[in-house]
Amino acid sequence: MEPAQRLLFGPDRLCSSRKMTSISQTKELFRRADAVCFDVDSTVIKEEGIDELAKFCGVGDACTEITRKAMGGSLTFKTALTERLSIIRCSREQVNKLITDHPPQLTPGIRELVDDLHQRNIKVFLVSGGFRCIVEHVATQLNIPLQHVYANRLKFYFNGEYAGFDESQPTAESGGKGKVINLLKEQYGFKTVVMIGDGATDLEACPPASAFIGFGGNVTRPQVKERCSWYVTSFGELLKELEKI
Repeated sequence: MEPAQRLLFGPDRLCSSRKMTSISQTKELFRRADAVCFDVDSTVIKEEGIDELAKFCGVGDACTEITRKAMGGSLTFKTALTERLSIIRCSREQVNKLITDHPPQLTPGIRELVDDLHQRNIKVFLVSGGFRCIVEHVATQLNIPLQHVYANRLKFYFNGEYAGFDESQPTAESGGKGKVINLLKEQYGFKTVVMIGDGATDLEACPPASAFIGFGGNVTRPQVKERCSWYVTSFGELLKELEKI
């Protein structure tokens, strides 16, 4: 095999040549991953956190369409996030009440999958364009360390009113999930990192992710399904693959 060909099939180049990446290669990378990064909204949990917050604040319809465009890739993530939050303008009290009254609903099978990954000493991270206050609640349910959470931070004034969001977080930008994965590789020395998610922002994280697995258990996004080599509709499929080790 020529050097150029070896480079093409190296773990970090598989995603840049998706048409040449087979499902068997993706499965192998998943089985021997050093770390697995999960998207949260519509992947680890059934709902889109920002849409649930919008509904709770009485502006659900206005935000759902923006979310659809963002997840379909027709709006930059930061633009969509800014537009939605400028409509919602949630207070700290509203966010806390949402988590108390309508806690995020875990997708069936995710708890078992995360437990299995942990037992195999595969590190698990939550990398989300959602809000850290909600994602931390999810992480706690799954016994994922809070330092393994990467998400956006809402900002509030001293009286609890909405004051914007922390634009310095990598997850606030398009391509932010890829930046997080690069950071994890540098920080922990991971060689093989797999990204799992339902949306365009998850797909674009590969590379630098070694492989991407599309998840359609809660919502199907056609462009994601078409462009990934392995598309699953339940976490049970991933558990079965781990059992082959």
